Order: sequence, then structure tokens, then C-alpha cells
Amino acid sequence: MAADPFTWSAGPRRAAGVDARDVAFDAGLRSYMLSVYNYMAAGVLWTGIVAWLFASSGHAATILGGPGILKWLIILAPLGFVMALSFGLHRISTGTAQLLYWLFATTMGLSMASIFLVFTGESIAQAFFATAAGFLGLSLYGYTTKRDLSALGTFLIMGVIGLLVAMIINLFMQSNTMILVISFIGVLLFAGLTAYDTQRIKSLYFQVAGSDVMGKSAIMGALSLYLDFINLFTFLLHFMGRRE
Repeated sequence: MAADPFTWSAGPRRAAGVDARDVAFDAGLRSYMLSVYNYMAAGVLWTGIVAWLFASSGHAATILGGPGILKWLIILAPLGFVMALSFGLHRISTGTAQLLYWLFATTMGLSMASIFLVFTGESIAQAFFATAAGFLGLSLYGYTTKRDLSALGTFLIMGVIGLLVAMIINLFMQSNTMILVISFIGVLLFAGLTAYDTQRIKSLYFQVAGSDVMGKSAIMGALSLYLDFINLFTFLLHFMGRRE
């Protein structure tokens, strides 16, 4: 029995169409994730530059080392920008979201200038490069793994809440041992969150692909990974860093 030429010819065309869509989707996903990583890396770099310049100016020691409204304004400003982005994302434009992200990165730099007053430059460099290497590996795992990390994410977020409670308690206890324990647990929690957030951001692309919220979604993804990186770096620095 001869093959139906129309059936035979339709198969390759359908397969070619599916392959073309898959290739286009993969290219779109790579472009989206590259945008997220570019925002995140640029934000971390800018924060580091601002922190170093502020610490080198001498004003950081005066402002962050003593009492005053300006000190608390600098410390709390990053939280304000995170809340503005998180709760106002659907009401603002992509340009406004970008502006808020860069203002957040700037104020984080001002607040993190204190690490240059407390830790040696060598310790800061070691912690940064260790964080960068760990972050790359963990994020790559989150991007490539077939395992669903959503359940792990719930556990990690609960762990972060518990960690915050412990940090508040230690403000009154002032225990050096507690600081080391908190730092060690913090490294573990944010290592896990790096992999979880990467998978979550990748999965989110399926929902926003081709929509007008892709730009804002990329910024929020970058913000999540930025926070993972900064917290991982900070806890690692407190755990292994040498003080001035």
C-alpha cells in the first residue's frame, strides 16, 4: 500500500514547526535569564563601588559608627525600596522599576560600607570570591536540575524567618558564639535559596514570555538573586572574616 503523500509530507512540516518553536523558546529563555544575571551582577558591582567609596571618604565611620537619624535612614532605605518594588510592581512602569532597583543597590552600598571599617580588605576579597564561586555553582544547579525545589523553598523561607528572630535575640545577648552559629546557618540557608530562586525565575519565564511584564519580571528576578548573593556574602564574611 502506497503511503499517503499528504500525510507523509505533513509530518516533517509539523516536526519542523515544533522544533522551530522549541528553538525560539530556548533562545528567549536564555535571553531572559541573561538579562536577570546582568541586572544582578551590575547591581552587586555598583553596590561594592558605592560601599568602597563611602568607606574611603571617611563619612561612613562618622555616620554609621554613631547615633543619629541619618544612620537609620541609610540602614532602612534598602528595605523601603524592596517593599516599593514588591508591592508596587503591577502599578509602575519598567523604567520606574529599573530606577528603584538602582536606588536600592546604591543605598545597599551605603549601608554595607561598614564592612570596610570592621573587616580587613583581604577577608572581604576572600569572602567575595568564595561567594561568587559558590553562587555560580548553586545557580547553575538550580537552572539545570530536573528536581522540583519548591518544597525546599518553603522550608528555606521558614528557616530565614527563624534566623531573623535569632538575630534580633542576639542583639540583646551579644554572644560571639551565637554570631558564628547564625552566620553558619545563614550561609546554608542562602546557598539553598540561590538554587531555589534560580529555578523559580526560570519557571516564571513560562508565564511571562511574550508579555509586557517581562522587563519588570527580570528586574524582580535579579533582585531575588542579588539578595541571595549579598546575604550569602555577608554571612560568609562574618563566619570566616578577620576583623581590623
